[in-house]
Amino acid sequence: METSLAPPQPRWNVIAFTLVLHVAALLALVPANFSWSAIAVAVLLHWLTIGCGISLGFHRLATHRSFKVPKFLEYFFILCGTLAAQGAVKGWVGYHRLHHLHADQTGDPHNSSEGFWWSHIGWLMHTVPARAELDRYTKDIAGDPFYEFCHRYYIELQLVLAVVLFAIGGMPFVVWGIFVRLFVGFHATCFVNSACHVWGYRTHAVDDTSTNCWWVALLTFGEGWHNNHHAFQSSARYGWRWWELDLVWHTVQLLEALGLATQVKAAQPSRSAVNSR
Repeated sequence: METSLAPPQPRWNVIAFTLVLHVAALLALVPANFSWSAIAVAVLLHWLTIGCGISLGFHRLATHRSFKVPKFLEYFFILCGTLAAQGAVKGWVGYHRLHHLHADQTGDPHNSSEGFWWSHIGWLMHTVPARAELDRYTKDIAGDPFYEFCHRYYIELQLVLAVVLFAIGGMPFVVWGIFVRLFVGFHATCFVNSACHVWGYRTHAVDDTSTNCWWVALLTFGEGWHNNHHAFQSSARYGWRWWELDLVWHTVQLLEALGLATQVKAAQPSRSAVNSR
């Protein structure tokens, strides 16, 4: 089904939020806001929200159903992803499914053929035509009370986290644990949509421009092996070569060893499917 081609309109609330976040992140340059403990909190929360939340929870679990975990654990990962503040969960899942359905073509919400800026951040700031398709592609999670709660209150949950961090460590914890962490996490995930369709290498012949980009993989705990993912979309494993570090995949392996992850999909690509670099 073709999506509407109505021209995108600015989403001023998203534009304002993005501008405020980028300015607020500069507070980290104020000497009074520096502390090693605050940086440690930011790193820990980056792992929980981007690694466990976005990569494992929103992406490999909710979007692609690459494995199953008990509901309480699924909800924990969805909560972690919600605290990344990258939009409401149903929108994140729906847009990503549409990306795979129309990769680099009309209908892809962050179509890389529209340019680096658009695929990185511009599409988020506009009401892209694909938005009309979201309900259709998120029926499996719509109606789940916890998903609906996270979808509705993802901003409020971020404010609660900010209050908790302030109570524990004052303004440095808020600056690093909220502003800097959201800034880094936001761009790290956006680089998967932009940089991983421009720079890097292609291991698999797929009908899009996806690439494997090592530095994006480091920032996102494995998401940067994007060409591998596009070749085997349902696989929970993104890093295939020994040096393609994929910490989220190793986390899934640990969960499987503990009996907490079942029906784990990990495709084994044949040599014939791999191009020479």
